[in-house]
Amino acid sequence: MMDDSRPIFVQIAERIEDDIIEDRMPEESQVPSTNQFASFYQINPATAAKGVNLLVDQGILYKKRGIGMFVAAGARMKLMEKRKEQFYEQYVVTMVKEAEKLGITAEQLTEMIRRGEPV
Repeated sequence: MMDDSRPIFVQIAERIEDDIIEDRMPEESQVPSTNQFASFYQINPATAAKGVNLLVDQGILYKKRGIGMFVAAGARMKLMEKRKEQFYEQYVVTMVKEAEKLGITAEQLTEMIRRGEPV
């Protein structure tokens, strides 16, 4: 299901990224065509192509002329690093700032994180 608060092409790219990270689309495997994405998500093929092209621009996917799009070698590791950095920026930095406002020490914060296991 699509989220109305974000552009559809970004969501398409993120779903492909998720499939690569979770190894449902292994490196060097062919990805569905833009028409297949368009049909599955009931969107315009140009919108699906825009999402795929985002990943081409990032070196995550590449085109084999006349065959289709494929997952690039090293794509999974590249995506994992990108997502880790996003996680740090979105969650860790925000959490540390909030902890500082509340007077939570580093030790207390570490203990809170441990209580929230498993990691």
